[in-house]
Amino acid sequence: MPATVVIGCQWGDEGKGKIVDFLAADSDVVARFQGGSNAGHTVIVNGKKFVLHALPSGVLRPGVRNIVGNGMVVDVLGLAGEIDKLLEQGMDIADRLTLSEQAHMVLPLHKELDHAAEHQKGGRKIGTTLRGIGQTYSDKFRRVGLRLGDLRRRDQFVKKYRALAEFHGEFLRKVYEIQPANTEQALEQLTACADRLAPLVGDTVALVNESLARGENVLCEGAQGVMLDIDHGTYPYVTSSSPTPGGACTGLGISPRHIERVVGVFKAYTTRVGEGPFPTELLGAEGERLREAGGEYGATTGRARRCGWLDLPVVRRAVQICGCTEMVVTKLDVLDDFDTVEVCDRYILADASEAELIPFGADAVEASRPSYETHQGWKCQTSNAKTTEDLPVEALRYLDRVSHALDTPISMVSIGPDREQTLPMK
Repeated sequence: MPATVVIGCQWGDEGKGKIVDFLAADSDVVARFQGGSNAGHTVIVNGKKFVLHALPSGVLRPGVRNIVGNGMVVDVLGLAGEIDKLLEQGMDIADRLTLSEQAHMVLPLHKELDHAAEHQKGGRKIGTTLRGIGQTYSDKFRRVGLRLGDLRRRDQFVKKYRALAEFHGEFLRKVYEIQPANTEQALEQLTACADRLAPLVGDTVALVNESLARGENVLCEGAQGVMLDIDHGTYPYVTSSSPTPGGACTGLGISPRHIERVVGVFKAYTTRVGEGPFPTELLGAEGERLREAGGEYGATTGRARRCGWLDLPVVRRAVQICGCTEMVVTKLDVLDDFDTVEVCDRYILADASEAELIPFGADAVEASRPSYETHQGWKCQTSNAKTTEDLPVEALRYLDRVSHALDTPISMVSIGPDREQTLPMK
């Protein structure tokens, strides 16, 4: 069977976790391929809320093998805490979870560096989650990082950690004038985690490819969204990895020929967390109305998300880059009470020309103005619909217009947070 990739088509927070959980019902393997605990995937099952950060969103489905891929950066202390929370809720996932031996570790010193760097930038800060993600990827590409496989070699791990802590400690003292945390205390916590996590570490590249060779369904889960991609996003206000199908290939070690289905997920409106340009952002009462109706507060940080109308140039660019074969619209129900719904169909650029695709780079986006279409609202509750045929005609027209604008079919619509509030399109 070919692999399916689920990607976010905006700035993250599109509701991918819920969609991965839904699709996991027909999957044998769910594999996260990039990012780290800067992502928060929220899944609600029978009214019970689960917030996942490093764990794949397939962990709530019994019988599904879950993989933390080599493209991820893993906060081992945080991951152990996630596993503990599931244990407290009666879910032991150890027998169906494998961690890539090649995945790099987010260490306490990386978080120290993240805090210090953001503080120094002041008004020019990126708006990171302060989880040490960028610093871990930096160490990965400087070829000095520690990987999960190192947990199985205690003496080597301790030696490497002390050397890295000494290097970064000197940097913190001399550049940021900050006294670093105690190395030995951090090591004590990490080695305690190593005893628990080392048995879960394995060759996930072989595991995924063997599953594909057997004809099993492999679901590849991305974090963040295309507009936060290190290459294609609104640079420099981006993440440090690639949440695209290309990222799935490198982040899991699979050939592009295995990927035939790419599911692009986007909200019926737009949100963004952190700094950076956001052409359709609503700064007044309507923005606050969207935020409250959608519960737009970060699952990872608790920060209020910036909210605005649906931005088609953003989603079109994501479809172009990722080759989406189908789309999923989430949070349609958030728009239930609006008299009219605006959609940005194109941008007016700095030179007064028009563009149907978001330009590259923060400066070019900042200079762009949205051009809106106005759509009639439906002014009725959609969250109780059992099929898409139960949706009001105005909502269906809205979805049809969006699908036509993206030249890609919409396969599912989410009308609420629970797993069951996901409707396949007729």
